[in-house]
Amino acid sequence: MQAPGAVQGPAAVQAPGAVQAPEALSRVSSVVVPALLAAVERLDPSLHGAVHHHLAGGGKHVRAALVLISAASVGGSEDDAMPGAVAVELVHNYSLLHDDIIDGDRERRHRPAVWAEFGEGVAIVAGDALAALAMQVLLDAPTASRTEATKRLAWANQAMISGQSADMDFEARPRVTVEECLAMERGKTGALLSAASAIGAVLGGADRQTADALGEYGEHLGIAFQAVDDLLGVWGDPAVTGKPVGADLLARKKALPVAIAFERGGEVADELAAVFSRPPEAGEVDRATRLLERAGVHDAVTAIADEHLRAALAALDRVDLEDEPKEELVEVARYVTARDR
Repeated sequence: MQAPGAVQGPAAVQAPGAVQAPEALSRVSSVVVPALLAAVERLDPSLHGAVHHHLAGGGKHVRAALVLISAASVGGSEDDAMPGAVAVELVHNYSLLHDDIIDGDRERRHRPAVWAEFGEGVAIVAGDALAALAMQVLLDAPTASRTEATKRLAWANQAMISGQSADMDFEARPRVTVEECLAMERGKTGALLSAASAIGAVLGGADRQTADALGEYGEHLGIAFQAVDDLLGVWGDPAVTGKPVGADLLARKKALPVAIAFERGGEVADELAAVFSRPPEAGEVDRATRLLERAGVHDAVTAIADEHLRAALAALDRVDLEDEPKEELVEVARYVTARDR
């Protein structure tokens, strides 16, 4: 284990199995999955097939882990934090159902996406139902801490929607800046990881300063997480990511690698803008990838991920946390910014 101040850079093109998931994620999955499945039984039976199909794809439950580990880090109990863990996972999964429709992705975790298997209407309504259920789970017992957790989750949901809207708006624009891209990713990905970490602290009985520090940890972790995801969207192994080579380029996503290339300007930026201005053609994903490599964006995106990983770990050092859960938060942060999936 490296010292907390040392940063292991993201490894976007590692061989499968090169990054070992922390034991904490397996432990959390073993307790969250039964609670999650129990919660979705409250949905209308007509949605059970679609929702169970989606959840059967698995996942590492990183967001739920942040809730439970953050609660433990402030001396809270797993039982008190479990509704927050379930609620955060419900919001995350509703967003995945809708994202697959928006992006036209027919597969999720190497299985048919819900919209491809059950139809767009079912996927939309199932996503809506999961989002509503998340709030119900938290407010079943409307204590002060549960109410505060619900407020934070509602805020995160709005930020996620704003980030998704910005991402869609980028598709119609010829270029975007790095600052605009980071703002979009702060909402689309950082907001829910921030809420998960803060909600765990709130349900664990922490004061606002501690909860906010853990929320800051989660926000920076989310940006670093998304930066690595952006690298995987260009250079990731399809056997690991479940998506074709250059998936983001094929979809004309103006993620961080592309935004950085645009901002650096010059001939590469002009050529890349020309590629993005027309529908995908044979060989153009390879051409766009070569242009990004000429612009040196891989290292630049990695540097952004490292910067936000350092900021996430620094946020943990600003407040008094239990040693073992704090170390688990460090391990989770290092894992999600140096992963292959």
